[in-house]
Amino acid sequence: MQHCGTREIETDRLVLRRFVREDANAVYKNWANDGEVAKFLTWQPHESVEVSRQVVDEWVKEYEDPSFYHWAIVLKENGNEPIGGITVVHADEKVLMAHIGYCIGRNWWRKGIMTEALNAVIDYLFDNTGFCRIESMHDPNNPASGRVMQKCGMKYEGTLRSSALSNQGICDACYYAILRNKR
Repeated sequence: MQHCGTREIETDRLVLRRFVREDANAVYKNWANDGEVAKFLTWQPHESVEVSRQVVDEWVKEYEDPSFYHWAIVLKENGNEPIGGITVVHADEKVLMAHIGYCIGRNWWRKGIMTEALNAVIDYLFDNTGFCRIESMHDPNNPASGRVMQKCGMKYEGTLRSSALSNQGICDACYYAILRNKR
């Protein structure tokens, strides 16, 4: 593996960058306090901006590790304010696999933003690390997340029944993946 850490990525509409302490208010305001955003995720909505501040502080510390990949999603037209996040939530270096997780504030749903961000992260990981497989999964009750994966060229691999946990409880997990040599 050739870990290079979280570096800035720019697309037509987005800047994907490291989180900074000053992002805590935007994290809280734009998505972390919203139960609808967290509905199919594993973390509880933040009850206060202080919770967001603690979480962001932890992310900032993690950037010292070159195998930590976590980007703030910034829409260029909004200045420097993050509207979501995308991260490698798990990696298995033995099989050169990265598992991606993402979320975005409700105000930016269905605008192609997450597809643009995921495509950029897939390219970044394939071009700059030794990862050969990038995967993600979603609860079948959240099909919009699966459509993002499909639009990025990820192939549906199957559904593991009652294999995941979200804020809805135990759920199925629909897996998608893309391989470096098959894109």
